[in-house]
Amino acid sequence: MSKPYYEATSPGYGARPARAALRTDAATVGLGGGWRFHLAPAADLAPDGFWADDFDDSSWSVLPVPSHWPLHGHGFPVYTNIGYPFPLDPPRVPDENPTGDHRLVFELDESWTKEPAVVRFEGVDSCARVWLNGQELGVTRGSRLPVEFAAGPHLRAGRNVLAVRVHQWSSGSYLEDQDMWWLPGIFREVTLIRRPPGGVEDVFVHAGYDTSTGRGALRVDAVTRDGAEARLSVPELGVDDLPAGHGITVEGVAPWTAETPRLYEGVLATGTERVTLRIGFRTVAVEDGQLRVNGRPLLLRGVNRHEHHPDHGRALPAEVDREDVLLMKRHNINAVRTSHYPPHPRFLDLCDELGLWVVVECDLETHGFSAADWRGNPADAPEWTEACLDRIRRTVERDKNHPSVVMWSLGNESGSGRNLDAMAAWVRGRDPGRPVHDEGDHECRHSDVYSRMYLPHDEVEAIGRHAEPPLDDPDADARRRSLPFILCEYAHAMGNGPGGLAEYQRLFERYPRLQGGFVWEWIDHGLRRRTPDGREYFAYGGDFGEPFHDGTFVIDGLLFPDRTPSPGLVELKKTVEPVTIHAAEGREDRRGRRVRITNQYDFSDLCHLRFELALSSDGQPVLAEPLQVPPVAAGETAEIELPALPAVDGEGWITISAVLAEDQPWAPAGHEVAWTQLPLTEAEQPSRSGAGPRLAAVPRRRSDGRLVLGSGEFDGRSGRLVRLGAMDVDGPVLDLWRAPTDNDRSASLWGPADDSAVRRWRRAGLDRLLHRVDEVADGPDGILVRTRVAAAAQASGMTVEYRWAADESGLVLTVRVEPAGDWPGGLPRLGVRMAVPGRLGRVRWFGLGPGEAYPDSRSAARVGRFSSTVDALQTPYVVPQENGARADVRWAELSGGDGPALRMESVGLPRFSLTARRWTTGDLESARHTTDLAPSDRIFLHLDAAQYGLGSASCGPGVLPAHRLEAAPFTWSLRLSPGVRVDTVG
Repeated sequence: MSKPYYEATSPGYGARPARAALRTDAATVGLGGGWRFHLAPAADLAPDGFWADDFDDSSWSVLPVPSHWPLHGHGFPVYTNIGYPFPLDPPRVPDENPTGDHRLVFELDESWTKEPAVVRFEGVDSCARVWLNGQELGVTRGSRLPVEFAAGPHLRAGRNVLAVRVHQWSSGSYLEDQDMWWLPGIFREVTLIRRPPGGVEDVFVHAGYDTSTGRGALRVDAVTRDGAEARLSVPELGVDDLPAGHGITVEGVAPWTAETPRLYEGVLATGTERVTLRIGFRTVAVEDGQLRVNGRPLLLRGVNRHEHHPDHGRALPAEVDREDVLLMKRHNINAVRTSHYPPHPRFLDLCDELGLWVVVECDLETHGFSAADWRGNPADAPEWTEACLDRIRRTVERDKNHPSVVMWSLGNESGSGRNLDAMAAWVRGRDPGRPVHDEGDHECRHSDVYSRMYLPHDEVEAIGRHAEPPLDDPDADARRRSLPFILCEYAHAMGNGPGGLAEYQRLFERYPRLQGGFVWEWIDHGLRRRTPDGREYFAYGGDFGEPFHDGTFVIDGLLFPDRTPSPGLVELKKTVEPVTIHAAEGREDRRGRRVRITNQYDFSDLCHLRFELALSSDGQPVLAEPLQVPPVAAGETAEIELPALPAVDGEGWITISAVLAEDQPWAPAGHEVAWTQLPLTEAEQPSRSGAGPRLAAVPRRRSDGRLVLGSGEFDGRSGRLVRLGAMDVDGPVLDLWRAPTDNDRSASLWGPADDSAVRRWRRAGLDRLLHRVDEVADGPDGILVRTRVAAAAQASGMTVEYRWAADESGLVLTVRVEPAGDWPGGLPRLGVRMAVPGRLGRVRWFGLGPGEAYPDSRSAARVGRFSSTVDALQTPYVVPQENGARADVRWAELSGGDGPALRMESVGLPRFSLTARRWTTGDLESARHTTDLAPSDRIFLHLDAAQYGLGSASCGPGVLPAHRLEAAPFTWSLRLSPGVRVDTVG
């Protein structure tokens, strides 16, 4: 029994040679829209002869093209990270192979029968067989790659029928094991393109730049039909009628960079066709151990970008590509790795236009073969050589004319093997002007950069110092040490995190060999769904009843699925900002204060920015004025003397911002690019004692057993605060647990497989603490409550003292914690929790904001006064987990409804971190989706002295030692007071 065509290891048959994506004046007909569609559960159950002109498809559904059929009610999506969702038996696939038949009837005038034409598919997942008017055109595999079939001989005036059979599983699926949803369908455009005699078949633009002379070197190679002559015109450069293939030197061109994306419009024309070109002059090379463009080294502030939309999957609407590029530019991202396949070509057009460095990756991943110790890996098996080469050819040929593309990547997580060697050799022969990247080539046999994933900070630093462990082969080791290093994936952005971004960035800036990296990843791949009562949530693996899936691991982006920036993206913007501002050493007096401004751009000076200075006192603005800064050159530093500033009575902060001086194509004037805050020296701030003047308030015990102290009432048995002024409260009481983050739940890649933070915390019983009251005493100094907090079956515990005193402002609580026994896993948090009435839904605070902040993810938070609502304080992570903490809070007020407000103040150091939500930690921990969280009639407050960091252990290193929270004796103080009613928040 012969294998079916969709199990052949070849790329397919019938396709025309790969060529560039071209903007041409040749006639085209877009074939998108409503197609007739039929889904069969297996290939052998698909209707025979559906490609015939007279086939009756009237009973079929109508499916939009481009689209994925599982997102339109036909079948269901499947998510896996590594394992294939079918048996590992290459190149065979299961009989249960959903097969979608598509039919389109379209009309043409007679002119289409007089000249050749092609039908071009930009992307079909995973194997397609194509017929036109009953004639087979061919078969294609390579889902995210274009293919063209000759259509001209089969076209006719009037009615035409295009029929496409698409198989969800094929031999090509073994080459497409990327970490994403498996989504079959015709998901990119289908176009009929006329190919006139004497037309332009292909173009290759070579546009180099000599930084020493400022000259450009220009040559445009062309392949034409019938040997026609093609000529190039670039009016802005005075190039007119230059024969294709002829090189010239152009004086005084402006080079293309991601910071200054200068493009020149050109036209390559024959007698029958004109192709519009956008030419950017730049030279890419690995020289002196660095990746350089136009002679200067790059620092890649990058992200990995999958194509994803919560409603359309990878069938992205055109406006989404522009939205993504604008968001990247506005968040100081300068580079993209197109993980793990070539994106829609219009995305690269936007990168050319708006300026991003791009690593284009081939549509190749065989990660699932790691389950078989890489036996039979297509990256090394000779029967797969042509399929691998076909994929890199189609990648390079399509995208070779984009100046934004500075590196070709052979694929992702495909092990190693002869086919990757062959792909690299082909790329170098076809396009020697761009380096080759292969993340799996750790010995750099064929790679031009040393690339790794998710290395911890200390290993990255060792590589920066050229001190990594040597290879066995001295020559190979010497070559690898001579190459630049790039983290092709790092800082796994799953859930609340990633932590440690700032520490990575400081390493990149310190060591020239470290040329940055690409955060994993750009967007959560959640698919939009609704509960029966209409509430929206985002689905992940397992939500569609798939028997085999990888759950929430697809929710790991800097954007939420609806493209709302997460706190992680805001943190990334701050840590990679291209201008850094610091106080100059040794000059701290206000009237002679100086700051150091360092230009971290690779090419641009600072002329496009204006600088602003603001002074605040206790979070209230005092003054704002321009700050004069010279046009500091790229890589240089200038010291600036600040103007004389007025004295302030409160806590004073200077904020310096760098904003766009004029509108840019990617953001308006005034958009903030970088900022810093500098505290006024302690000598210039008024001294304050931790608590105000103490009143001679003595506790008294009521007949009902309650203790009364100042404005507070306490339960006489437990010592717990139950009423503050006219407000019922519950607590505060010691709390050490948090709803685990995705990073808490995972073991670091570089530690024991079963050693996640949550496992350590659960072993210590931190999720099931019990409280025992040992003493409640009242006396002239207030109320003392002694307790012991411990878990069942554990000898270790915490001795806790709550000391309550009253002053003129309210109640002052001092908490002293003393650990007893062993606490090897650290603590999730150290603080107190309490519950207050649900009407207190408005929040004001003076501290870090406006967004959440954690020990290793707080660079983007600034000191100020902020206002919000309790509901808006929540970060809606797709998978509910710890979120929403506002750090370094000096004071906070909750208000709302008809009753009084609640004021909380830090007394001395440390300042507290505030979390306020309408559900408990247990509710948050047990919820699978945001719609599982039901608001209660109370607000639950966490006032934390400290929290454990975030790290990125979901796929990478855990929390750095400096940001861990170890069990140790600790004391901190808070003031709680009933406030007046506040109807507005300002």
